Amino acid sequence: MNLLSLLCPDDRDRPALLPLLQAAGWAVGDAPRQRGAVPPAAGTVDAPLLTVLWGTTEAVLAAAGPDTAPEEGLEGLRLLCCPPPDAAQLPAWLALLETGQAVWLSPTVWSQPEALALSLSQAQAQARQRSQWRQAATRAQAQLDERKWVDRAKGVLMNARGISEDEAFRLLRGASMHAHLRLSELSRSVIEAAQWAEAVNRAGQLRMLSQRLVKLAAQRQAGVEVKRARAAQDEAAQRLQDNLAHLASLPLLDDQPAALRDTLTCAEQAWGALQRSLDGKAGLPLLAEADARAEELLQAAEALTAALEASGARGALRIVNLCGRQRMRVQRLAKLALLAGLLNQPERLALLPALMDDFEATLRELEQAPLSTPDIRETLAAARDEWLRLLRALRGGPGIDVQGVLAASSDALLALFHRLTDSYERSLQLIMS
Repeated sequence: MNLLSLLCPDDRDRPALLPLLQAAGWAVGDAPRQRGAVPPAAGTVDAPLLTVLWGTTEAVLAAAGPDTAPEEGLEGLRLLCCPPPDAAQLPAWLALLETGQAVWLSPTVWSQPEALALSLSQAQAQARQRSQWRQAATRAQAQLDERKWVDRAKGVLMNARGISEDEAFRLLRGASMHAHLRLSELSRSVIEAAQWAEAVNRAGQLRMLSQRLVKLAAQRQAGVEVKRARAAQDEAAQRLQDNLAHLASLPLLDDQPAALRDTLTCAEQAWGALQRSLDGKAGLPLLAEADARAEELLQAAEALTAALEASGARGALRIVNLCGRQRMRVQRLAKLALLAGLLNQPERLALLPALMDDFEATLRELEQAPLSTPDIRETLAAARDEWLRLLRALRGGPGIDVQGVLAASSDALLALFHRLTDSYERSLQLIMS
């Protein structure tokens, strides 16, 4: 006995149809009785491939209209058993038939059991063929999607480690077997890890840039390499704007809690306030105001970076965050030392020891971290040497141009920690974590 679903907008029609179906060799399954309901998905146990809609043309069109269309993935066919449409109903009727999900079956056929049996069998064969086509299309699309994810993941690994395409594929395949994941799932995870690492890196740059912009403004006010400082300030402002725009466009944030987006909004608003201060007339009062706005941006960027690190759910992201925080500290340290003299606020110097201790502790942690490569170790060694040079300048002494060394050494350390952060971001251990 074949199985179908029967939907009658007027339930009074239903009892008369059941014996006609039985005479044609068909039984009615657990059909949805309410308008708008859909039958079970094809492929499940006893799931009918056919749904018969019986009633007036107006009622059948309403029951089969867009608001009651089967969900995506249902392969079943709907048989519209009603009188032909009139001129007013024809556009909706044709639109429904053009979807390929419905065919018309004249009510007159029901009075002939053999004709009804033949019509239903033909409709079921058509529904089964549609089901097979859709399943084949789904498999083909899945294979195409998997290939895209794998190709993108190979690109990430090739860029991160400078390896060939074949080596990248072998690495992915071995990792997928080890983790008991499909190759496409592993590839998606690799891409997401790289995206989260970049997001943490860019958010961390906002902290550094908040301090660098004021440091450069103070440098110009102090007359230290004014022309270069002006160009560097413009470059820093553009990078900050670009990083905010990139973070706002990240698709991976769409599935995150609204609170994460709120932290990004706070950072954007803080940057707007700082930008207005920096665009004002140069002078010591405006410099002090810009520094206050930079502190607000620093706090907002810190909250954003922490939220991204937590949402990324990968422990290795902490290394990217730590390294990024070092960039902020060297700019903040130089800024405080410059402003202490320019604004005649020696109390700012009292903040330096804690800042220096934090920098030193993080530098030691990075030196001891297992997430390392020869390039990372070489860059850390250079950062250690430059850090000692900056410390000697802060202690002062005969013949030392403290302001000049602060400007040069903080920029050199910034470049080294940029290089380190990029190395950590591309690290194979982080990507495969």
